[in-house]
Amino acid sequence: MRKAKPKKRIILPDPKFNDTLVTKFVNNLMLKGKKSTAFEIFYDAMDIVTEKLKEDAVEVWKKALANVTPSVEVRSRRIGGATFQIPSEIRPDRKMSIGMKALVNFARKRHEKSMSQKLAGEIMSAYKEEGAAFKRKEDTHRMAEANKAFSHFKF
Repeated sequence: MRKAKPKKRIILPDPKFNDTLVTKFVNNLMLKGKKSTAFEIFYDAMDIVTEKLKEDAVEVWKKALANVTPSVEVRSRRIGGATFQIPSEIRPDRKMSIGMKALVNFARKRHEKSMSQKLAGEIMSAYKEEGAAFKRKEDTHRMAEANKAFSHFKF
């Protein structure tokens, strides 16, 4: 390859839970570079989750994230004039990214007062294996299962 691989940026752990995964999630949650506001929203959401479920909020969040993270996806590939949806495995870093983005995007679409309440609601519903983000994962897996016959057209 001509171009060099880009350097991986070092992501520092967050101040409260000392976890780099939390920082990655907050980076996805952040809008217009307002990281402190994003951290505030996340920590408020964690407080709401602890209050409602009476469990460790970070463990609930990690389980919810695992529940909405897909393991396979379908990609379009053109073969002889026809377009096929080809199921393929997802790289671990991309898996996490897709899961986080799904959780944040579907939290934004919820109908609750503040963003922290929306996020807490989406985290709790994903933890219970329900909600829009979990449904997205199920749909992705279902689509990959339906197109399993085309898996020999690997990329």
